[in-house]
Amino acid sequence: MRFLPFILLLIISFTSCKSSKLATKNKSESIAKTKQSKKGNLAYKTNPEYIKAHNIVTFANSFEGTKYKFGGTTKKGMDCSGLIYVAFKNENILLPRVSRDMATKGYPITLKEVQKGDLLFFQTNKNRRVINHVGLVTNANNRTIEFIHSTTSKGVITSSLSERYWQLAFKEARRFL
Repeated sequence: MRFLPFILLLIISFTSCKSSKLATKNKSESIAKTKQSKKGNLAYKTNPEYIKAHNIVTFANSFEGTKYKFGGTTKKGMDCSGLIYVAFKNENILLPRVSRDMATKGYPITLKEVQKGDLLFFQTNKNRRVINHVGLVTNANNRTIEFIHSTTSKGVITSSLSERYWQLAFKEARRFL
């Protein structure tokens, strides 16, 4: 008899938690649907791959302005594949260290499929037909693809694939997430 108030208290607390979670879940779903209709594909933006891509791009952007250094992977100096290598490594994704080796991983995609976090591979040496440059897509919409990379002349910068030089040098796009 003396345990009856204690048992009733437990029953009330468990049932109230369950109903509040359900109400919170339904409210969250309603908010998510509203945001989705207002802002586009919210499901995509809450996707774990999108979040990883966002984190990778944000980390890579922190190196903007870093000077070029062959083999570099720090703020003291960075090369193109080093930038990609450390950005992905920051999210516990290990890629090969060299751009031509990176181009054998992931899976190929078309430019129409490109999205934030994908990699673009280039052949910038006309005499050698091998991939020797890589960039990370930072923004992709129906008209523009922007990517961050490290150039020998300007260091870590963001460029557009619509620039003639990069259009001519472009070889392929790949997805790793």
